[in-house]
Amino acid sequence: MKRTTLLVSALAISVFATGALAKVPDAQVNRLGQDLTPMGSEKGGEGDIPAWTGGLATVPSGVSYKPGDKLANPFASDAIKYTVTGQNMGQYENLITPGYAALLKAYPSYKMNVYETRRTCAFPDKYYEATKNNARVGELVGGGAGVSEAIFGTPFPIPNNALEMIWNHTLRYRAFKVVRQFAAAPVTRGGDYTLQIVQDEAILQWSDPSASRAEDLNNISLYYIANTIAPARAAGNVILVYEALNAQVQARQAWQYSPGTRRVRRAPNIAYDNPGTNSDGLSTSDAFDGYNGAPDRYDWTVLGKNTRLVSANAYDGEASSYKDYLQPLHLNQDKVRYEARRVWEFEATLRPNTRHVYSRRVYHNEEDAWQMSSVELYDGRGQLWRVQEMHQIQRYNVPLCGSAGEIVYDLQAGRYLALALQNEEPPVNYFADELDKNRYTPNSIRQLGVR
Repeated sequence: MKRTTLLVSALAISVFATGALAKVPDAQVNRLGQDLTPMGSEKGGEGDIPAWTGGLATVPSGVSYKPGDKLANPFASDAIKYTVTGQNMGQYENLITPGYAALLKAYPSYKMNVYETRRTCAFPDKYYEATKNNARVGELVGGGAGVSEAIFGTPFPIPNNALEMIWNHTLRYRAFKVVRQFAAAPVTRGGDYTLQIVQDEAILQWSDPSASRAEDLNNISLYYIANTIAPARAAGNVILVYEALNAQVQARQAWQYSPGTRRVRRAPNIAYDNPGTNSDGLSTSDAFDGYNGAPDRYDWTVLGKNTRLVSANAYDGEASSYKDYLQPLHLNQDKVRYEARRVWEFEATLRPNTRHVYSRRVYHNEEDAWQMSSVELYDGRGQLWRVQEMHQIQRYNVPLCGSAGEIVYDLQAGRYLALALQNEEPPVNYFADELDKNRYTPNSIRQLGVR
């Protein structure tokens, strides 16, 4: 049966209705680590969803791994339980989101292979400790435009409203200093694409182990550099971002270096509904990573919590070659693993007299990871335009519950964009202690951009 039960207390339910920015009572905080996981999700199992028993916090037994290796699939022997197709999707209408239903209808070759649910999400002990403290002290400020007092862990593990939920996604744990190389592929209807290769790096100040509260961060939650290195025509384009923790105090600051002009310019267009970098017009700046940036152009409303099919434990997909993975119309769906998971569902509706190409956005946020699993994006006419899919994977070498790629399906164009792919790239360095804030300057990206 369709599951719409909200996890929170009667007090919190009343807060959803009023929009108040209340703190969580001690009785609710003390549920963390008891009937709730340390992340704030339901610990108990139900139906096809097992109980959470700690996840994969270390390299699993039977898996060979050494630093620098790609992550092996701990569940390689799992068999497909059932497959959802356009022909039988009616049997699973309570499990599939409107976005997946649209993809199944649009593409006869699209399917969803469903496996046993493995609740693998796990994080460091400090994250759990910080998350419990955040439940006591974390507050929204600026009418929801920013976060106060919380730090390091999930800011609102027992959320009072949808704004807290979107902040949980935006500030979720992704380690402190990270360096990676990823690929982006805007794929045509016929399956052609040119890989865009990007080297990016970040200091995620929210996860600074030396910080005591949000106010220690000088209103910057993230320092970010992205350097496009291929193809040759795009190589040398570099962006620098200072992400704001409270947009009412200071909006996002961004700069861009262009090798054509050999100049660094302010780039206020790297925000909201401007075309995303390396997206070929198939996505917006604020849709990268599911959602990023200030939430101030939308009104946010909780829809409830339901059991849905989501992409999870995406080890096989990440192990695939780009040639095998990127197919016409959609990914090679034999490489995508789906599991039944409980997800928070909430929507963003465009505020009156505010501009954005998406009039409505519906989010499905997996409870263990506080990460978007899928999103429906609606155009100005209220028609479903694009569907986002994030592939969840447990990085048991860190540990953290992260992403193995992001897909944006444009139903109107019949194309899709595959982002943040690691398939043929070097492993992500989640322990890049060499990174220093002094590197994140306009002058530094000018030097990076020289071909």
